[in-house]
Amino acid sequence: MQDDSIRLQLTLAYIGTNFSGWQIQARQRADRERTVQESLELAFGRLLDRPVRVHGASRTDAGVHALGQVAHVDVPASKMRIDWQKACNALLPPDIAVLDVRQAAPGFHARFHAQYKYYTYSLWLTRRYVLPQRRAFVWPVGPLDLEAMDRAASYLVGERDFKCFQNQGTEVASTVRTLMSVQRVPAECQAAASVEVVYRFQGDGFLKQQVRNMVGCLVFVGQGKIAPEAVAELLDGRDRCLAPPAAAARGLTLERVVY
Repeated sequence: MQDDSIRLQLTLAYIGTNFSGWQIQARQRADRERTVQESLELAFGRLLDRPVRVHGASRTDAGVHALGQVAHVDVPASKMRIDWQKACNALLPPDIAVLDVRQAAPGFHARFHAQYKYYTYSLWLTRRYVLPQRRAFVWPVGPLDLEAMDRAASYLVGERDFKCFQNQGTEVASTVRTLMSVQRVPAECQAAASVEVVYRFQGDGFLKQQVRNMVGCLVFVGQGKIAPEAVAELLDGRDRCLAPPAAAARGLTLERVVY
């Protein structure tokens, strides 16, 4: 960061349906390959008339949504009279919104200084219909044994080696992470209260597609395909090939990042 620059901390929401994730791609050949990071950098680039890099707290995958993504960007101190929230939202596409802008603490980094994150995953418990208003945000799986899923989820809580729930694509020094809690919480949409179930995951960090892989496993339990105790065996085995397939991206939302 240059001496005459100010670091801004942004809180963002977006619908991930038409994005190829957060991270800007080396080659983006079509609209379907646009990313959230690219859209933000284009907006700030227009406001500052120069290239800008925006850093996010979480590299959400294609199709994943956010209600509380956090990012930071450096801007010239001479530009601090700009109403950044209003200016950015005027330039951003309608599926991204800047919820808050504030001056960051010295040395703040959106990704490296995050203490823990909350993700939610929404499951739709009937195949007879899906509310149009919820279609982009839920995974229709049909009836599930929720009590069995809750028992299975208890094996995920604590400091664990989550290698069996890590997809390939990102090198990490360790696959050990800590999940503080996995909770089944009420759906916010009242019209869906009887057919939508939401799981909330709080962790100090997550591996590539870890939450989707864990939800895929929980759904297998809920469908009676594996026993709740099998989750402990999968964790001990540390083999992604033995774990159930990942849940669909559209049910996942980055809810909040805490510093």
